[in-house]
Amino acid sequence: MKPLDPYRDPAAVRACAEQIAAAVTRPWTIMEVCGGQTHAIVRYGLDSLLPKGLELVHGPGCPVCVTPGHVIDAAVDLAGREGVTLCSFGDMLRVPGNGGSLMDARAEGGSVEIVYSPLDALALAKENPGEDYVFLAVGFETTAPANAMAVAQAARAGVENFSILVSHVLVPPAMEAILSSPDNRVQGFLAAGHVCTVMGFEEYEPIAARHRVPIVVTGFEPLDILQGVLLCVRQLEAGEARVENQYARAVERGGNRPAQELIAEIFEVAPQHWRGIGELPASGLRLREKYARFDAARRFGLTEETDIDSAGECISGEIMRGVKKPQQCPAFGVRCTPERPLGAPMVSSEGACAAYYRHRAHPSEEPAHE
Repeated sequence: MKPLDPYRDPAAVRACAEQIAAAVTRPWTIMEVCGGQTHAIVRYGLDSLLPKGLELVHGPGCPVCVTPGHVIDAAVDLAGREGVTLCSFGDMLRVPGNGGSLMDARAEGGSVEIVYSPLDALALAKENPGEDYVFLAVGFETTAPANAMAVAQAARAGVENFSILVSHVLVPPAMEAILSSPDNRVQGFLAAGHVCTVMGFEEYEPIAARHRVPIVVTGFEPLDILQGVLLCVRQLEAGEARVENQYARAVERGGNRPAQELIAEIFEVAPQHWRGIGELPASGLRLREKYARFDAARRFGLTEETDIDSAGECISGEIMRGVKKPQQCPAFGVRCTPERPLGAPMVSSEGACAAYYRHRAHPSEEPAHE
């Protein structure tokens, strides 16, 4: 038996769904924050196992989706400069900026390298001292330790041709913003387990208390997610609002302290613009002044600007705040497809629109009516 088999056991999943149905007495709306959880929910049809009136909505936890357009524009700018190579994870290449994507930049002769780690980009910089290598450092608390490690290693080794273009976001401020919005529908959260493996869940406790919402730290397998829903529903039905840990096999309350210390050594908290959502105070990370020489924006004189967010038809902001679902977008599956995406949620492997397109029927597949 593989280690994850118990969390995918159909009988256990059905039994948990039955427990949820027995616990629910009224409608509730719960948001799963992480795009990985969204894909598991849609792929395994977990939402179809829930009783009527219990709705799962999808949150902003896709790093590719929330990276603002002006950061993509800056990356495209760097890729086109003489002697500069822009290094990125592969799923960032097709994300549209305000003036094109990194894929477009590469097709036009720009230097774009796909890497699997910021340390790969650092290794390229060491091997090619005559060129500049910039890593596009995006994502949540989960990717921050590796990016911090790359900067720390570059500093120790005296590597001067390596830098990072930083666009890090933090989960708790986004949850605060969703709960404070006038169109908020979220009554409980499934918090992303992998974020909590780094940061723990202490910082969620004030949010749960202040907004009177249950928050359940949840894993990514089918049984994990339904158990998270069950714990959340039981709190909602009982009128409780606290943080619970369904993902105890991986998450401790205090998280990974060495990783947190490394992040705090390299980065400091700063305002951050989220694509489709706007600027949120204290919701991002930027390099500390001590490491400013590794900041690609400073090194290459990139203009700091708030995002233009030229989303056009894309309603990604409403989808990532749980106000609407992908299939409620008029462009979904018609003018917006993985081949011709209007926005990042259709591009990313963690995007909600990509999940629905991949695993659910969409307009382009529906039979024509007489």
